[in-house]
Amino acid sequence: MAAPIDLELKKAFAELQAKMVDTQQKVKLADLQIEQLSRMKKHANLTHAEITSLPDSTRMYEGAGRMFILQSKDEIANQLLEKQKTADEKVKELEQKKTYLERSVKDAEDNIREMLMSRRAQ
Repeated sequence: MAAPIDLELKKAFAELQAKMVDTQQKVKLADLQIEQLSRMKKHANLTHAEITSLPDSTRMYEGAGRMFILQSKDEIANQLLEKQKTADEKVKELEQKKTYLERSVKDAEDNIREMLMSRRAQ
């Protein structure tokens, strides 16, 4: 009778371990995406700060592939502000996803511990 229980425990342990590894990889990916978005936001912020110090008559160009398009100062400033806002929203979403994933990892660890404790008790 002990053999079927051991097989069930091994199977459940393997499933929980696989879920934990997968979740940890997703957390690392979310961290990388947050870091990338933070860099993009900082770049947009610095560019916006530099643009605001220029006179209104300055000719500004926006890069589009291999060409540049003449844009007004206001349009470029608005685009940079929009980039910052979008990055903030995505970072917030990723933080929430990361929190959920970390909680999932903790739950998986707790389940593994609980299974081991119940096996030792038998």
